[in-house]
Amino acid sequence: MPTYSVSCDQAEMDFEVIHGFISNSYWAQGMPKALLRKALANSLCFAVLDGEAKQVAFGRLITDKATFAYLADVFVLESHRGLGLSKLMMASIMEHPDLQGLRRIMLATRDAHGLYAQFGFNAVDTPETLMQIRLENPYQQLR
Repeated sequence: MPTYSVSCDQAEMDFEVIHGFISNSYWAQGMPKALLRKALANSLCFAVLDGEAKQVAFGRLITDKATFAYLADVFVLESHRGLGLSKLMMASIMEHPDLQGLRRIMLATRDAHGLYAQFGFNAVDTPETLMQIRLENPYQQLR
């Protein structure tokens, strides 16, 4: 098995890989590059790199690094799935010094509940306390 590492250094991340995946995802279909660049610049980002320093996975946290974080845009490239890389990245996220002692970390997922449960995530116990503003197809109006 190749050696993989996790990095938070955005200079080591491949923006084209990140944009290519996220802009084709079910959660951010069509996201413009400029908007994603702004999102990444204002996030704590994690990349899984293979032994040749090529990016194969990604995730980011929107956080104040004191009380709250929201985990978003997590993916592993299909060609690298099944190797435990999502667990490697999640372990790095959960151990990161800027994320210790937060009152709450949240995320939304359609299909990875089992992964996140291994790291202490569970269903919201009082969903009636949460609210949202959600735009349908928000990136179409930016083109």
